[in-house]
Formats: sequence, C-alpha cells, structure tokens
Amino acid sequence: MKRTIQIAIVFLALTIVLPIMRAQQPAGGVPQFEVDPAWPKVPAQWKLGDVSSVAIDAQDRVYVLHRPRTLKPEEASKAAPPVMIFDAAGNFVRGWGGAGNGYDWVQREHGIHIDSKGFVWIGGNYCASNPLPGLQPLWDDQVLKFTLDGKFVMQVGAPNKSTGNADTKNFHMPADAAVYPRTNEVFIADGYGNHRVIVLDAETGAFKRMWGAFGNKPVDLVRCPPWDVSASDDAPQFSIVHALRVSNDGTVYVADREYQRVQSFTTDGKFLRQYVHKTGTFARNLAFSHDRDQQFLYVGGGPEIFVLDRKTLAIVGSIKPAGLRNGGHQMATDSKGNLYVAQTASGLQKLAFKGMAPASR
Repeated sequence: MKRTIQIAIVFLALTIVLPIMRAQQPAGGVPQFEVDPAWPKVPAQWKLGDVSSVAIDAQDRVYVLHRPRTLKPEEASKAAPPVMIFDAAGNFVRGWGGAGNGYDWVQREHGIHIDSKGFVWIGGNYCASNPLPGLQPLWDDQVLKFTLDGKFVMQVGAPNKSTGNADTKNFHMPADAAVYPRTNEVFIADGYGNHRVIVLDAETGAFKRMWGAFGNKPVDLVRCPPWDVSASDDAPQFSIVHALRVSNDGTVYVADREYQRVQSFTTDGKFLRQYVHKTGTFARNLAFSHDRDQQFLYVGGGPEIFVLDRKTLAIVGSIKPAGLRNGGHQMATDSKGNLYVAQTASGLQKLAFKGMAPASR
C-alpha cells in the first residue's frame, strides 16, 4: 500500500513538472550560426585596432567602431578611420570619424548605435586615472551624434566635466546607447564611471530620467576596472553598465558585466526581473534575434554567446560554432538574422544565421 502511494506521488509530480519542462523549450528551436571566415574584407592599405563595437543600418551595412590608437607604433601609419563601413558580403564601403571641428572625439572608442532615423551615436570609456600611451588626460564624459556619412549633428556632455551620477548634462565613460523609436528617446548605458541608465530626448539631448540597478537611485562610486565580481546577486548598484538594448515592445535590457547579470526594466525604469550567471564570464554584450517578436536575447559570455528567452531571461541554448573566437565585447544583428561580434583585440566576426535547431540546453 505504501509503495502504491509513493508511485502515485511520483506520477503526480511528473504530470506537473514535465509540462513545465516542455514549456521551457522554445517553439521551433533556437537560432543556429556558422562563422563566415571571409568577412570582412579590410582594404590592404588599412589596419584595424581593437574592435570595440558594431552597428547595423537599414540597408544591412555594418558600421565597425575600432580603436586606431591601439595599433603598434610600426602600424600606426596604416590606421583605418575609427568608423569602418562594410556591406553584408564584407566589402568595404567607406570610413570616417576622428577629431573634427565643433565636437570632442572620444579618447577611447567604446560603443556605436544606429537609430531608426539613420543617426549614429558614439561613446567612449577612457579612464584618465589609468593613462594610456598617446592619449590625452581627458575622461570621456560625452556622447556624439552623427549622420550615416559622418556629418556631426550633436554632442551631449563634455570631456572632464562629469560631476557624478546626479549630473544630468554629462556622462562618465558611457559604454553603449539605444534609441527607442516610439518615443524618440536615447537610452545611455552610463557606464564605466557612473552606474546608471540615463534617458535623453534624442532630438535635443535634453535630460528625461535616470535609474540604477533594480530601479534604485544611482550613487557615486567612481573607479576604473577591474571590479570585484564576488558581489551578491542583489547588489543595489550596477557595476559596469556595459551594454543596453530596448526591444520593440519597450523593454530595456541592461548588461551589468562585472556582476554577471542582466536586468530588465520598463522604459520608465521600473524593474522587471534579472538573471544572474556566476559560472564564467557573462553579460558582456546584448543583441536581439531578428524575428518581429525578438523572441531571443543574445548575451555574450566567455567563449560563447548565450541564448536567452527574452521574456523570462531563462537560458535556452548557446552559440559556439566552430571558429568562434570568443563571446565578444559588443554585438548586433542584421535583418537576415546574421550576428556580428566585435571582439576587441581578437578582431570581429560575422556569424551567418543558419536557421533553427532543437535547444541545446
């Protein structure tokens, strides 16, 4: 009798658990990729420094942001312009960027974003207290806006002007940006020195609002990397706000790199949920899958890119095709589903979308 009851209990448990397990498997599987070894075709007269970020325009052209000043002295004369543009086949289109009239180019290139109106947003993360050869002692406290062909439009903030997380006019080593088309607001991952998301009017640069981890008020704690990664999962402040994306339905995703977590918010800064992954490197970068519902959130780790269900933040697979160098520093997806990964000193790679396959996790 006792054994019969135990069997009945096990059966009841399975009838409850198995449907839940099946529900965690994404319908249609998860995206699969293959490294395109021929991409990009950098003109022979130029060299790329550390590739920090990548963005895609409406024609699926790929805007690559790199750091010319990281090249070795013997290669400096061949430094390519900071912004290099390639088509989907890897052919070079044009390049632009660097010092110019009317704006302060960043000392250390970090993030690039192209909005739905065809404007390019660029930020930097130079930490002046950790000086690097060839760079001026200027903190990157500004965000720049250009047209697609490199014409200057607007600068918000100025070098060496940040007064901390309460400052509504300057940033402090901003890492990433994303414009939400429905409200024409630019969301800044601010960043390495500050510990906040700050929102501006994308047309005028006027301050709108800001928030920190869990929607808390961000506080001042200015320091350069490396950061302690042993903090508890509920650390009330962000570490490095390294990447940021806003989905079509208005959910803001933040990669809190050193604390190895992704947090999601409404566009007003209301905290929704978080996922923490303490096994290895996590939350280096973010990108969405190319389907209309953006079912998946890609999150860079160490040697791979994790595939998360965007709504639940549960890991449903991973991207690690043969030849992938690493999970990258920043990344972006084009309209065909191809994934472009900027890998700093390891260069950059195109991961060609190859359709869907059963979940691997």
